[in-house]
Amino acid sequence: MANSHLSWREFLFSFKGRATRKQYWFMVVLASPFLFVAVLLNIHIGQDPLDGDGIFVMLPVVWPSLAASVRRWHDRDKSAWWLLLNLVPFIGAIWTLVENGFLEGTVGSNRYGQDLIERET
Repeated sequence: MANSHLSWREFLFSFKGRATRKQYWFMVVLASPFLFVAVLLNIHIGQDPLDGDGIFVMLPVVWPSLAASVRRWHDRDKSAWWLLLNLVPFIGAIWTLVENGFLEGTVGSNRYGQDLIERET
Protein backbone atom coordinates (compact mmCIF):
# COMPACT_ATOMS: atom_id res chain seq x y z
CA MET A 1 0.00 0.00 0.00
CA ALA A 2 1.14 3.53 -0.71
CA ASN A 3 1.73 5.91 2.16
CA SER A 4 -1.66 7.56 2.65
CA HIS A 5 -0.45 9.81 5.44
CA LEU A 6 -0.19 13.46 4.50
CA SER A 7 1.22 16.17 6.69
CA TRP A 8 -1.24 18.91 7.55
CA ARG A 9 0.64 21.26 5.24
CA GLU A 10 0.28 18.82 2.33
CA PHE A 11 -3.35 18.12 3.17
CA LEU A 12 -4.30 21.80 3.29
CA PHE A 13 -2.14 23.30 0.55
CA SER A 14 -0.86 20.70 -1.94
CA PHE A 15 -2.48 20.16 -5.32
CA LYS A 16 -0.30 17.13 -6.07
CA GLY A 17 -1.30 13.53 -5.63
CA ARG A 18 -4.62 11.98 -4.74
CA ALA A 19 -7.24 12.30 -1.99
CA THR A 20 -9.57 9.65 -0.67
CA ARG A 21 -13.30 10.19 -0.21
CA LYS A 22 -12.64 10.35 3.53
CA GLN A 23 -10.15 13.18 3.06
CA TYR A 24 -12.58 14.98 0.74
CA TRP A 25 -15.45 14.72 3.24
CA PHE A 26 -13.15 15.86 6.05
CA MET A 27 -12.47 19.06 4.08
CA VAL A 28 -16.21 19.52 3.46
CA VAL A 29 -16.84 19.23 7.21
CA LEU A 30 -13.93 21.59 7.95
CA ALA A 31 -15.26 24.24 5.52
CA SER A 32 -18.93 23.98 6.52
CA PRO A 33 -18.77 26.17 9.66
CA PHE A 34 -17.16 28.93 7.60
CA LEU A 35 -19.99 28.76 5.06
CA PHE A 36 -22.57 28.72 7.85
CA VAL A 37 -21.09 31.86 9.42
CA ALA A 38 -20.86 33.58 6.01
CA VAL A 39 -24.54 32.86 5.29
CA LEU A 40 -25.64 34.06 8.74
CA LEU A 41 -23.56 37.23 8.38
CA ASN A 42 -25.08 37.96 4.97
CA ILE A 43 -28.60 37.47 6.31
CA HIS A 44 -27.80 39.71 9.29
CA ILE A 45 -26.56 42.53 7.06
CA GLY A 46 -29.50 42.11 4.67
CA GLN A 47 -27.65 40.71 1.67
CA ASP A 48 -28.13 37.62 -0.48
CA PRO A 49 -27.19 34.66 1.76
CA LEU A 50 -24.73 33.11 -0.72
CA ASP A 51 -23.54 36.22 -2.54
CA GLY A 52 -23.00 38.97 0.02
CA ASP A 53 -19.99 40.50 1.69
CA GLY A 54 -20.07 37.81 4.38
CA ILE A 55 -18.61 35.39 1.87
CA PHE A 56 -15.20 36.86 2.76
CA VAL A 57 -15.44 34.67 5.88
CA MET A 58 -14.76 31.77 3.50
CA LEU A 59 -11.31 33.08 2.51
CA PRO A 60 -9.37 30.91 5.01
CA VAL A 61 -10.79 27.71 3.51
CA VAL A 62 -10.77 28.57 -0.20
CA TRP A 63 -7.26 27.28 -0.96
CA PRO A 64 -7.52 24.13 1.20
CA SER A 65 -10.91 23.31 -0.32
CA LEU A 66 -9.54 23.73 -3.83
CA ALA A 67 -6.51 21.59 -2.97
CA ALA A 68 -8.67 18.77 -1.60
CA SER A 69 -10.99 18.96 -4.61
CA VAL A 70 -8.11 18.84 -7.09
CA ARG A 71 -6.59 15.83 -5.36
CA ARG A 72 -10.00 14.15 -5.28
CA TRP A 73 -10.42 14.68 -9.05
CA HIS A 74 -6.93 13.21 -9.41
CA ASP A 75 -8.05 10.15 -7.46
CA ARG A 76 -10.82 9.76 -10.05
CA ASP A 77 -8.05 10.02 -12.73
CA LYS A 78 -9.36 13.35 -13.96
CA SER A 79 -7.52 16.64 -14.30
CA ALA A 80 -8.06 19.71 -12.16
CA TRP A 81 -9.91 21.28 -15.09
CA TRP A 82 -12.95 19.33 -13.86
CA LEU A 83 -13.22 22.00 -11.12
CA LEU A 84 -14.79 24.19 -13.80
CA LEU A 85 -17.82 21.91 -13.64
CA ASN A 86 -18.75 23.88 -10.52
CA LEU A 87 -19.49 26.87 -12.74
CA VAL A 88 -22.48 25.07 -14.24
CA PRO A 89 -25.45 26.07 -12.07
CA PHE A 90 -27.02 23.28 -10.02
CA ILE A 91 -26.00 20.37 -12.30
CA GLY A 92 -22.30 21.10 -11.78
CA ALA A 93 -22.59 20.97 -7.99
CA ILE A 94 -24.55 17.71 -8.08
CA TRP A 95 -22.14 16.10 -10.55
CA THR A 96 -19.14 17.22 -8.48
CA LEU A 97 -20.72 15.88 -5.29
CA VAL A 98 -21.44 12.49 -6.85
CA GLU A 99 -18.00 12.17 -8.50
CA ASN A 100 -15.97 13.32 -5.52
CA GLY A 101 -18.12 12.40 -2.58
CA PHE A 102 -19.58 9.04 -3.51
CA LEU A 103 -17.74 7.34 -6.39
CA GLU A 104 -14.65 5.25 -5.72
CA GLY A 105 -11.29 6.47 -6.93
CA THR A 106 -9.15 4.70 -9.49
CA VAL A 107 -8.04 1.29 -8.23
CA GLY A 108 -4.26 1.05 -8.32
CA SER A 109 -1.89 3.67 -9.65
CA ASN A 110 -2.98 6.33 -12.07
CA ARG A 111 -1.15 9.26 -13.68
CA TYR A 112 -1.46 11.24 -10.42
CA GLY A 113 0.06 8.70 -8.06
CA GLN A 114 -0.47 5.57 -6.04
CA ASP A 115 -3.83 4.35 -4.77
CA LEU A 116 -4.28 5.53 -1.17
CA ILE A 117 -6.72 2.78 -0.20
CA GLU A 118 -5.51 -0.65 0.87
CA ARG A 119 -7.72 -3.17 -0.88
CA GLU A 120 -8.14 -6.88 -0.37
CA THR A 121 -6.99 -8.93 -3.33
